[in-house]
Amino acid sequence: MSRPSFAGRARELLLNLAAAGGAACILVVIAAVLFNVSLVLFKTGSMSPTIPAGSLAVVRGIPASEIRVGDVVTVERPGKLPITHRVQGIQPGAGEARIITMKGDANSEPDPAPYVVERVRLVAWSVPGLAYPIAAAANPVVLGATSVAVAALVTWVLWPRPGLGQRRGQNLEAPGRRKGGRHAAL
Repeated sequence: MSRPSFAGRARELLLNLAAAGGAACILVVIAAVLFNVSLVLFKTGSMSPTIPAGSLAVVRGIPASEIRVGDVVTVERPGKLPITHRVQGIQPGAGEARIITMKGDANSEPDPAPYVVERVRLVAWSVPGLAYPIAAAANPVVLGATSVAVAALVTWVLWPRPGLGQRRGQNLEAPGRRKGGRHAAL
């Protein structure tokens, strides 16, 4: 049996990498749905040095009743971008709501007004510098180029090739057999 060519090995490796990447994406989506997890990209340094600008944080949605002083949470603000700061104080609100005061670690003063929340996103962990490549990957040009590259890879891998031991232009009949389906006379 002959060894696969370099192109064959490269094709197999790329296909395996693409399959692993696809499987990882599927697992991440399932985990995000099951555990109510999402990502937050930090554009400012208001949480430095704990979470510097350009960090990517994994956050998990929780009810306001689970918030504790000292937690770093993301709250939604109507008509504005969400804000992620450290909880400084918690007061009961109407029903399940809580009234929280927050402050960025790098800020000298607390946020100007308290937030009335029923749910927040708790920061589980963060990675400095990872927001930049994630934001770049969300660029429409990068997404388009990635789609074209994956389509080209799949086409390359699945394109019909000559069978095992067969080369272009070679006779496909077994040795000792004649064309036309006639048998040799004995």
